[in-house]
Amino acid sequence: MSGQSITLATRSHTLSILVENRPGVLARIAGLFARRGYNIDSLAVAATADPRISRMTVVVLAADESVLRQICRQVGKLIDVISVNDHTDEKVVNRELLLVKVRCDDTNRAEVFQVLNVFRARTVDIADGEVIVEVTGSRDKIDALLRLLDKYGILELMRTGEIILARGMQPT
Repeated sequence: MSGQSITLATRSHTLSILVENRPGVLARIAGLFARRGYNIDSLAVAATADPRISRMTVVVLAADESVLRQICRQVGKLIDVISVNDHTDEKVVNRELLLVKVRCDDTNRAEVFQVLNVFRARTVDIADGEVIVEVTGSRDKIDALLRLLDKYGILELMRTGEIILARGMQPT
């Protein structure tokens, strides 16, 4: 196979990491991924029902799943880490929040609002020539809405990153 490069298929992995809610924990975990050459595709962190504990939802693209498993084991050994779970092939409820500012004037207003209605987006601000909307849903839903809004002119956007909870009795 001289002259040909082999590309490994990447797969999205969704990890849930329970940690002590203390300064520096996020930096140590993100640093571990970075040192191993993994870019974090999505990250959401917040305190759980117990304010002493935070849950991190981390989405990474992995070509080598054995390396990712090793990273998860290393994360699990860090001080302040309570548990690490890979929910990639499990049934979970996942959501992401999007705030997006879109060009919206008299010429396209009806069309823009028709698209927003289909995606159950909520208008949170209207100004001259633009509208800010909020929508929650799966990553695929958010991506599909952004593709449709792109033709009107996306001025700014902010996404939370994916958050998940495992279905049924399995822990997140």
